[in-house]
Amino acid sequence: MTAEHGATTHARAAARRRTGAPRDVPVTTPAAPPAPEAPPPHALRWDPARMHTRGPRRPVWLVRFHALLIANDTAVVVAATALGAWLWGGPRPVTFFGAPVPTVSWLAAVVAIWLVALAAVRSRSELILAVGVTELQRVLNASVFALAAVMSTAYLGDAQIPRGTLAGAFGSGLLGLMVTRLAWRHRLIAWRAGGRCKRNALLVGPHRDVVRLLGDLRRNHRAGFRVVGIALTDVDPAPDARIDDVETFGLEELVDRAHHPRVTSVVLAGDLPGGRAAIRRLGWSLEGAATELVLPSRLTYVAGPRIHLRPVEGMPLVHLSLPTYTGVAHVAKRGVDVVVASLALVVLLPALLAVAVAIKLDDGGPVLFRQERVGNREQLFTMYKFRTMVVDAEARLAALQERNQGAGVLFKMTDDPRVTRVGRVLRAWSLDELPQFLNALLGTMSVVGPRPPLPREVALYDGDVHRRLLSKPGITGLWQVSGRSDLTWEESVQLDLSYVENWSLSGDLMIILRTFRSVLARAGAY
Repeated sequence: MTAEHGATTHARAAARRRTGAPRDVPVTTPAAPPAPEAPPPHALRWDPARMHTRGPRRPVWLVRFHALLIANDTAVVVAATALGAWLWGGPRPVTFFGAPVPTVSWLAAVVAIWLVALAAVRSRSELILAVGVTELQRVLNASVFALAAVMSTAYLGDAQIPRGTLAGAFGSGLLGLMVTRLAWRHRLIAWRAGGRCKRNALLVGPHRDVVRLLGDLRRNHRAGFRVVGIALTDVDPAPDARIDDVETFGLEELVDRAHHPRVTSVVLAGDLPGGRAAIRRLGWSLEGAATELVLPSRLTYVAGPRIHLRPVEGMPLVHLSLPTYTGVAHVAKRGVDVVVASLALVVLLPALLAVAVAIKLDDGGPVLFRQERVGNREQLFTMYKFRTMVVDAEARLAALQERNQGAGVLFKMTDDPRVTRVGRVLRAWSLDELPQFLNALLGTMSVVGPRPPLPREVALYDGDVHRRLLSKPGITGLWQVSGRSDLTWEESVQLDLSYVENWSLSGDLMIILRTFRSVLARAGAY
């Protein structure tokens, strides 16, 4: 018997004595403990000498923009409260617990409660500026909370505040806040498109991930990041090396550069060597840098309301709500479709008649164009549009396939010879799509949804693209307000997939508002 075999036998016998296992029961010797982690790079070690209590830097532009929003909200709330008081009975004192309260005092209290509510729900947080619908949702929530607080206080104090005053004040004030916030959002996006009002950021990650994220940040001005340096984790960059005119450096220089007064953010573009432990150490090493650390989300294309964080004794659990395609929310969406489509057909009736007459006088052909499209759950339906092409347009399509400028399976031409004179005007202003409100009223389409595809397009779908058909196609949607025909096929598919899984009624409202802007800009309409 060899020495190695004897040592193994001795270890097994010792294990039986510890566990009390019989001799005929095999005992597995526990594996050796894993080797300790290699010490982290010096750049990611916590330096107590650099630690202080100062929080992330607030750029000068952010301080000024917050001041503008505070002044805007104050002016709107004061004006709306005064308007409500004057329109419904004029200013008059009220009694509170039997004591008279001057008009100015109780109106000032209403204004104060409203402004405090706007601040309490963080309606001016930088994280929601110019992005999504969260800002408007918080403005709505703050206004509802303020109204409830005023009414509850008046009830408890037996104060006879005129209901018309409150209705007029909060109704006009909410509308004013929404409109002005959208105007400031548009102004902020324009400033960012011009290179202003952005956070100076350092990107960290492998070369491939950094290049991808750098391109995304430069295309999407809403994110609000200006990349001023890149720390590569997978290669050792040469001196003065650059990626798209941005200086690159090694990971060992990251913390020192993050302490520069002009740097306000460190953005991870991918995994760090060492995994989650390295990210934790990076956060510690940046504690004295007064910067924010932005981590990439693995839950790509999942909207925030579907993500819930539940910390359990130091173990953060992320709950992801799976998308649903039936239920109360979809019933409400259908109700909104019926209301909006009915109102649109009534209000737009004169315009519909004028367009119909123009088409008829142009070439004498039919006014409406009926086409078979694929809808929810791959059900075929007839979609209605104003005819913008010659009568035999479908027969002439095969001869134009070589000149196709469309993305993926789509056919598009910027100067399609089949389009009539009236049709060019209708397409430029998206008037040809107005009859689709009839589809929304009938239930084959929705006001907001993915683009309605043709059967020949669906026949070429593969894989996940079929998920676009889990929702009713829409008259407008993310695809329509994000560039329409100027988008690549992959971009249009991702936008539709994102909508299908993350839609909400408030999100639909934002898309409708953005549709008006897209129509006026005539972006991608041809």
